[in-house]
Amino acid sequence: MCKETVMRILIVEDERALCDAIARSLRNLAYSVDCCHDGQEALDLLGVEVFDLVVLDLNLPRIDGMTVLRKLRKTDCETKVLILSARGEVSDKVAGLDAGANDYLTKPFHLDELAARIRSLTLRRFAQSDIVLTCGKLNFDTKARIASVDSEALSLTRKETGILEYLMLNQGRPVSQEELIEHVWDSSVNSFSNATRVHISSLRKKLRGALGYDPIRNRIGEGYVMEDGE
Repeated sequence: MCKETVMRILIVEDERALCDAIARSLRNLAYSVDCCHDGQEALDLLGVEVFDLVVLDLNLPRIDGMTVLRKLRKTDCETKVLILSARGEVSDKVAGLDAGANDYLTKPFHLDELAARIRSLTLRRFAQSDIVLTCGKLNFDTKARIASVDSEALSLTRKETGILEYLMLNQGRPVSQEELIEHVWDSSVNSFSNATRVHISSLRKKLRGALGYDPIRNRIGEGYVMEDGE
């Protein structure tokens, strides 16, 4: 099983209203989203934080988006980059893709199309075509972002959904609280916060109610492990 999916997204967009609209849309899909509004801030964040995907505008203050992309690719070839720009000429698209972008979407655009492009980049990380994760009777549809037991959907919050997906992608190995924060939360949460424990406790209660047992184990000193413990 592949161990990764797109979880944490950085939006680099100087049009603040547009940036906020994109962030709201993606958070509603249970992604963790950070935002910044100029190229220098983007490079600073990318130097200290881990993101799975960057939505990158090209016309940015201080440092332009193409420079951000080229600098990123000197040290990081793994992070997915989706350019979001008003520059719609073929030459602009070719330049962006040649510089290391994974996709290019021109403005104006529909939020549903952006979500689909991000989903496509996410699914490219899967080695198999099946996008339904399983752990015993528990299923998680990574496209619909719905967890179910015996075809009955579970009512989960966005954070519970993100935690469950990440644990199911990493079945059998301990995932630390710090790792969950890195992949499921945004930079407003620190490792001393009780947020992770609160959400995991609620998630485990719901899973126990649906499955009759708790598939999440807490290994002291190591982290949380998702197992089929029926």
